[in-house]
Amino acid sequence: MDRVTGKPRLATVWLGGCSGCHMSFLDLDERLIDLAGRVEFCASPLTDYKDFPEADITLVEGAVANTDHLSHIRTVRERTRTLISFGDCAVTGNVTALRNLFKIEDVLDRAYRENSTVVIGIPCGNGVLPRLLARVRPVHEVVKVDHYLPGCPPSADTIHAFLMDLLDGRAPSTSELRFG
Repeated sequence: MDRVTGKPRLATVWLGGCSGCHMSFLDLDERLIDLAGRVEFCASPLTDYKDFPEADITLVEGAVANTDHLSHIRTVRERTRTLISFGDCAVTGNVTALRNLFKIEDVLDRAYRENSTVVIGIPCGNGVLPRLLARVRPVHEVVKVDHYLPGCPPSADTIHAFLMDLLDGRAPSTSELRFG
């Protein structure tokens, strides 16, 4: 709970994915105003936080694809009371995990050598970009997930109903789904 407002603290996180889930979240439109009346937004990709804060509820979009994601999701889990795997990339790996069909070296060669007119080398692991993991992983393979909100992306109506159920102390209907 936020010390000043007494409201639950809500955060959203974006790992390896397309940002479609966050766009669907923004599609709540005027319902965002109602939601803001019930929660204190404490972190999102829009707030450019440097250190993830304590949160009561965190929606995590995207799969764990690189070393920064791995470190970040562990911090998020430590600082979050209720963690929600938000969208199919977070729930199953989905499109992000298609990379798992190939060797990392082949993916990087294709992206940075074969399709480049000026070969500057592969920036991964040089302090500019984080090192890719050997395999893209859904969030639940790395940390404990409390609820799943599947969809590619979940609709704004689904997100709204899910959050209202959670805030009202009801178990969201999609939380019955288990992926690990």
